[in-house]
Amino acid sequence: MEERMIMEKIREHLHLSEDVDVSDAPRKAEKGRSFYEDFSLRGIRVNRVDPGFISCSFKVPLRLTDREGYLANGAIANLVDEVGGAVVYVEGLPMNVSVDMSIAFLSKAKLGEELEITSRVMGERGGYKGTIVVVRNKLTGEIIAEGRHSLFGRHPSKL
Repeated sequence: MEERMIMEKIREHLHLSEDVDVSDAPRKAEKGRSFYEDFSLRGIRVNRVDPGFISCSFKVPLRLTDREGYLANGAIANLVDEVGGAVVYVEGLPMNVSVDMSIAFLSKAKLGEELEITSRVMGERGGYKGTIVVVRNKLTGEIIAEGRHSLFGRHPSKL
């Protein structure tokens, strides 16, 4: 009984309806991840990894929606940044630094919709790498956003 009252107070405080999954609410980050990473990437699933290619799926959660119930543009930008950076990551080397990011917001993704996020390496010259990230509705195939992400990082020493 007491637990139910606490849940009702939390829902009231957060303005959540009864049908909202409270597991989507902010929580302490998992060990080894920052709160920001846990908050923004929780629920992303990696479906396929090939050299120069990553495919992920992600269901639009309440915590990343805007006032109208669509995936917020900032959340899309974060997905482009994270998935675009992951495709060029090399184990044992420091993470690459984002140099430039350009995103075309073409459509909207609603709360609960399943998205497919793909990232490909477009090119590489020295420590400079270019990627393209496409966010699309998994059911309809409609492109939600397309991002070009440029990164710079150290490459392995030849010594």
